[in-house]
Amino acid sequence: MSQAQVEVSEVHWLMDMFQTVDVGLVVLNCDYRIQVWNGFMENHSGLTPRQVRDRYLFDLFSEIDEDWLRRKCDPVILLKNRAFTIWEQRPYIFKFRNYRPITGSAEYMYQNSTIFPLTDARGQVTHLCFIIYDVTDVAVSRIELESMNGRLKQLTKTDFLTQLFNRGHWEENLIQEFKRLQRYQHKSTLLMCDIDHFKRINDTFGHAAGDVVIQAIADAVRNNLRATDIAGRYGGEEYAVLLVDTPLAQAAVLAERLRKSVEAMSIAYNGQQLKVTLSLGLAEYHSGMTEHRQWIEAADKGLYQSKANGRNQLTCYSADSPLL
Repeated sequence: MSQAQVEVSEVHWLMDMFQTVDVGLVVLNCDYRIQVWNGFMENHSGLTPRQVRDRYLFDLFSEIDEDWLRRKCDPVILLKNRAFTIWEQRPYIFKFRNYRPITGSAEYMYQNSTIFPLTDARGQVTHLCFIIYDVTDVAVSRIELESMNGRLKQLTKTDFLTQLFNRGHWEENLIQEFKRLQRYQHKSTLLMCDIDHFKRINDTFGHAAGDVVIQAIADAVRNNLRATDIAGRYGGEEYAVLLVDTPLAQAAVLAERLRKSVEAMSIAYNGQQLKVTLSLGLAEYHSGMTEHRQWIEAADKGLYQSKANGRNQLTCYSADSPLL
């Protein structure tokens, strides 16, 4: 084989590799007109090398942020440095659809890229070469993992049955509010409420009915909350609501509204309509409290007094006049 034949054969191998390699290869001149477009880019864009040859990149792909890409490429041209893009910062340069079956949940191809300069015989940068890597598998796995971690984190805060905050997370919020109130002259009120005669529901209709009632009351609590209120399942059939920046008189209006809404409810279970009521206790924070448990105890005292007075009512506790 002659030297010329060897050289032609080597060029053929190189061209074959260039067209079949599983990364995108794009060469632009310094005016951002496309000079080279390999098989990967053709397969994913649907545009042949002939169709894109000498076309202005930003005319063909309007989704590319021209200012951003030029800022990326200017140092490559001026300083002959390489530049990189990663999907975490920008999901893609070229918005290609994702066709991988394993990562079918992704609408488009996530991409990393490398941009490097191509120089002439005098060392002047005349072209830019882009290597486009499909990293959809990695990106989707990372996103799903982060989403799963987020859901797990949420589960550690949430009561499974009611979807309100669980006692631990709710009490953490109460402690933070208690510390804030110790520093600033604000008024916040704590509401504790309990389902009346709940044991009777369990004994008569079973624990499944009890769960339905607990969920229904949780929905009523949630429907009567404002954006700033923090509600949790304190335990069993007892609920706690932190009414932030709410004085006792205003809190009493909100609590009474909750009591009346529950009183008016009819909860469907196995073809029967169950009626329940709430007993409620309120306590406003005052400076004599030295730790948050005293606040809980004060609201609880109001709740127990409501029970003692016949249930289905609200009692407000205050430091000056323990039961109003």
